[in-house]
Amino acid sequence: MAPVPETKRSVPLAAIALVFGILALLLLGALVGIAGFAWLRIGSSGPTLANTPTVVREVQGLNQLVSVKYVLEKVVILEDVKWYGGNRLLLIAHGIAKAGVDLSKLSARDVETSGDRIHVRLPKAQLFDVYLDDRRTQVVERSTGLLREFDKDLEQDARRMAVDQIRVAAREAGILKDAEERARLQLTDLFRRSGFNAVEIEFR
Repeated sequence: MAPVPETKRSVPLAAIALVFGILALLLLGALVGIAGFAWLRIGSSGPTLANTPTVVREVQGLNQLVSVKYVLEKVVILEDVKWYGGNRLLLIAHGIAKAGVDLSKLSARDVETSGDRIHVRLPKAQLFDVYLDDRRTQVVERSTGLLREFDKDLEQDARRMAVDQIRVAAREAGILKDAEERARLQLTDLFRRSGFNAVEIEFR
């Protein structure tokens, strides 16, 4: 009797589906494990550097933190005397000086976090703006010699001089020190509201 030729056996579709299903479950389990590990690292209460860039970006978003404003008054007397006569102007200037901290200069290396503690090194306070309040600044005396023409630039010169004097007066009055102290208080409150119980702030 001639031998019967051997036929190929087909693998059932159900078995193939079962194998792919097992592989899919193993892959999903691995991904979940990795994600869970990463979540534990981010959510742990221990030291983490992952929060630092976020904190820095939030603080930088405040840009220039104007923490103090001084209102000062200066009397400026400007005279231009020539042999053929003189011009004289008396200006009462009401000036405003604003100071604070430029938070855009903050970098990741200036912020250290450990659990609920944060240590921040801020740039020194600086004067942001000094200007005159035009509604309250006024010329109270103006005189021109008989042989002189009125100097239209005299008042502008007096205003510029007033701004310079107000800038110096604000520094001498301690506006930069006040700006740092108030910035410290404001940022300490901000960080505590963000969940940090221990806040240390210094100025570099």
